[in-house]
Amino acid sequence: MGHGRKISVTGLGYVGLPVAVAFGRQGRVIGFDLNSQRVSELKGGQDRTREVDAEELLGAEVLFTDDPTDLGRADFHIVAVPTPIDGAKRPDLSPLLGASRTVGAQLKAGDIVVFESTVYPGATEEECVPVLEAASKLRCGEDFTVGYSPERINPGDREHRFTTITKVVSGQDAATLETVAAVYESVVEAGVHRAATIKVAEAAKVIENTQRDLNIALMNELALIFERMGIDTRDVLAAAGTKWNFLPFKPGLVGGHCIGVDPYYLTHKATMLGYYPQVILAGRRINDGMGAYVASQVVKGLIHEGVGVRGARVTVLGLTFKEDVPDLRNTRVIDIVRELLDYGVHVQVCDPLADAAEARREYGIELVDADRAEPADCVLLAVAHHDYLSGEWARIGALLRDRRGVVVDVKGALPRDSLPEGVRLWRL
Repeated sequence: MGHGRKISVTGLGYVGLPVAVAFGRQGRVIGFDLNSQRVSELKGGQDRTREVDAEELLGAEVLFTDDPTDLGRADFHIVAVPTPIDGAKRPDLSPLLGASRTVGAQLKAGDIVVFESTVYPGATEEECVPVLEAASKLRCGEDFTVGYSPERINPGDREHRFTTITKVVSGQDAATLETVAAVYESVVEAGVHRAATIKVAEAAKVIENTQRDLNIALMNELALIFERMGIDTRDVLAAAGTKWNFLPFKPGLVGGHCIGVDPYYLTHKATMLGYYPQVILAGRRINDGMGAYVASQVVKGLIHEGVGVRGARVTVLGLTFKEDVPDLRNTRVIDIVRELLDYGVHVQVCDPLADAAEARREYGIELVDADRAEPADCVLLAVAHHDYLSGEWARIGALLRDRRGVVVDVKGALPRDSLPEGVRLWRL
């Protein structure tokens, strides 16, 4: 390694694992995670997130460990743990602060700690540094330094990868910044962008997803309006999209661990500073309400077909937060399911990629194999997994009672030109 640093990565999920593997192609990396089962799987070449295949895992020189003392072998520590929100939509920094304590206990003079987790501007220096100092008994800026380099991992995206996306880097002083830049430049083919300060880098990350959230919220609001006008929203977007500078956003459920979460980090900090955000929170309210709206369209469709709502059977296809990934975190499909259950509908949820135990633990849902599901009055395509689209209408129709009923296509992924007779289609 030209930068001469020994690297550790704390948190081996969707973000941390690709980082550890990329550096592991250069030389020994310490890959630490609290989850011993996760560590055991990675040692065996298995990545349940499907972000890294077995050949890549086994070809990288990574010491996968759940022993925090192994972190002491490194002098450049990357922290990539989740930063979720709690039930009140407030930032939950407990995983990040816990990781800071773990890393801090192993810090030595001359070490650098770089955080990749999404946070609000100021969190690295105001929240994490005091924890690092307390755990290490060292002084930040004198004995060790910190930096921030926001993650830009897009789960399931085989084109935009850790090494092919420009990396934003920052450091608390000029020397740290250059070291952080040199370390990431050694593996990131797309190069790095040196942010002016740590706070600037933190802010850049949090607004990337806030911008997407607001654009999708606009599309969702348009969908609500056009529904009342009897206009198909996606037809409108196809027409508008012929203009060279029209942005290609679409309506949909906004979940996952980034777009549906990051804006709350920014609004939380703004509120602390005495400013109550209006546009950002308005967009969040629209997006958070889309599950209930979709459920209401299911009920309307059933009524139009003469099916009694209470006791009707609806098969929901897909529970993960996006297509072709197994990640269940912050999935908004659950909003549709819960709303339908409140209507007295019998719901069976199918997802070939989701982990059944996790679905049960996190959401109380027992997943059903689609091929063994009871015939339904309505099929709701919530997540456009390739498995569901490969057979198109033959696949969907086979799940309906007598191949007739309501189909709700949240993603607008099914072809309208071959709509079977006896099927009532609604799409967002």
